[in-house]
Amino acid sequence: MTSRELRQKYLDFFKEKEHAIIPSAPVVPENDPTVLFTTAGMHPLVPFLMGEKHPKGKRLANVQKCVRTVDIDEVGDNRHLTFFEMLGNWSLGDYFKREAIEWSFEFITSEKWLGLDPRRLYVTVFEGDEDAVRDEESIRIWQEQFAKVGIKAEAAGEDRIVNYEKRIIPLGKDDNWWGPAGKTGPCGPCTEMFYDVSPELGKVNDTFGSLVKNFRLMEIWNDVFMEFNKKADATFEKMKQQNVDTGMGLERTLVVLTGKDNVFDTEFFQPIIRRIEELSAKNYSEDESKISMRIVSDHLKAATFMIADGVLPSNVERGYVLRRLIRRAVRQGKILGIEGNFTSKIAEVVISEYKEVYPELGRETEKIIEALNQEEMKFRQTLEKGLKKIKEIIAESRSAEKISGEKAFHLFSTYGFPLELTKEIAREHGIAVDEESYHEHFKKHQELSRTVSAGMFKGGLADAGESAARLHTATHLLLAALRKVLGDHVIQKGSNITGERLRLDFSHEKKMTPEEIQKTEGLVNEAISKDIPVKCEEMTLEDAQKMGAMGVFGEKYGDKVKVYSIFDFSSEICGGPHADATGALGNFRIKKEEASSAGVRRIKAVLE
Repeated sequence: MTSRELRQKYLDFFKEKEHAIIPSAPVVPENDPTVLFTTAGMHPLVPFLMGEKHPKGKRLANVQKCVRTVDIDEVGDNRHLTFFEMLGNWSLGDYFKREAIEWSFEFITSEKWLGLDPRRLYVTVFEGDEDAVRDEESIRIWQEQFAKVGIKAEAAGEDRIVNYEKRIIPLGKDDNWWGPAGKTGPCGPCTEMFYDVSPELGKVNDTFGSLVKNFRLMEIWNDVFMEFNKKADATFEKMKQQNVDTGMGLERTLVVLTGKDNVFDTEFFQPIIRRIEELSAKNYSEDESKISMRIVSDHLKAATFMIADGVLPSNVERGYVLRRLIRRAVRQGKILGIEGNFTSKIAEVVISEYKEVYPELGRETEKIIEALNQEEMKFRQTLEKGLKKIKEIIAESRSAEKISGEKAFHLFSTYGFPLELTKEIAREHGIAVDEESYHEHFKKHQELSRTVSAGMFKGGLADAGESAARLHTATHLLLAALRKVLGDHVIQKGSNITGERLRLDFSHEKKMTPEEIQKTEGLVNEAISKDIPVKCEEMTLEDAQKMGAMGVFGEKYGDKVKVYSIFDFSSEICGGPHADATGALGNFRIKKEEASSAGVRRIKAVLE
């Protein structure tokens, strides 16, 4: 079955079930300001899920293009993608759990439709918690479906051991509760369908987590039962209109229909990968090239669709996500040995493959090519500056025959140099890189993908010289503001920074009041508005303590430390990176204040 046939079969099936077929919305949400991108088919429908009448009625279906960056570090395995298409059907206060599950089972297993083997199908349901009870109704309905084809389906126990009979797995909120993607909105329990993609390995008999982690089971469909609305105070209220929101991943479903074991070996990526092979003179079948080619193809496909829908590279919000995808692809292209600008050449393949299904790609071709060429050129200039710097570092490090982890990290944080590139250049000059120390630096700032331990740079959610620098500086301002608002007892207990937000743990016994949160935000934004220079001084730890610089309790410092000062507002010992001045930060907003542990509170905040 081809991707076109699969799209059409899905729409035909739900048309028979009296669903109106609606077009895909752009990847930039039109009706949901709480998220940067359309990460699921529900986003364009939020007003209707909340009770507004849809002009097409109560039953809808479509194929929605989506962008999801939460799994960016997983891209390169057999299933995770940044851009993907979601087959979806909705009930706006019409049918509920029974019809949704029955139709999912019918479409998956009926010979008229997909004809997949029901013996290779496994499902998860919500196990229940303080917010909602265990979904016994879904368990019963699934048992009825399997019984129709002679399969006895029991629910797995707390050990979550899955086998031929125990194929219904109750899981917690992290796995089987959908939404909201933002702070508020419709949400509820869900049931997910998984397919055994490697029956040749013998009978399934392992924990559910291991089967998914080892790529034995692949998720293909998710039925969400929107029973609740999450309010701004994090409480849940029962919705008057009970909805169904389902999503079937087009790419993953084609994997199981074609007998493949990963999304990159399907028609969605093979034409793109062949072009990368031509440009790099490398073979996709070679293990050292495979991951890089997958990342390049995924990221540039996503970038192409994002630009077509109006996103351009920048240092904030959607533009920042686009920028990091393009730059990460360029880095991987560098590892593959591709010389010169290549991103627009990959985009041309994406446009050619998809323009009939998504005509906007053809209409916006010129804009897509120009944006990619400009961004790639800009980043390559940054890389060139880094090449000059690394020559200096190599000369300084020759006597030690090793580049220190601190200097290797500086090449990444300031010039966007991936570790793999630093190692390659160092190797050409007969010296090594202190990788263990490098990883320690990276881990300290929570910006290194867990895949680095595998020996290849696959992470880097951010160009650390941009987003991480801004968020580090904002963290300093936040801590200083908290001490002003709450008192001098406030000290930092830990922090975490990703490409999207900062998180600060601090000593304080009570939940902050709305007034305290507002005052803290105001002080930080006041400091930002003054565009105060961020001053960096290197000194001994003793001198830093004498001048009153704050430090993380229990942190082990070297003989010399860096002290970052923001006039009379903040002074902290930190390894950086930081913005040159506070004016580069943008608007600061606290998204959440919550308990972390006894006597410790946690704030999550963003820069907009």
